[in-house]
Amino acid sequence: MYICVCQAVTDREIHQAARNGAKTLKDLRRDLGVGVDCGRCVSCARQCLKSVSEDSHESLQSLVLA
Repeated sequence: MYICVCQAVTDREIHQAARNGAKTLKDLRRDLGVGVDCGRCVSCARQCLKSVSEDSHESLQSLVLA
């Protein structure tokens, strides 16, 4: 799904950027151009980053508890 229409950035691209080390909106702005034009995508982009962070945290917990 497109998150940033202005820069044609998808949720998959944001998830990949997060797996590659992007942790903040500033990182996404630098790497993908998210939020540099109209800014309507900012909240959704943050949520995508948050979901990747939560998923990786849950995966790490399951490894520790196993």
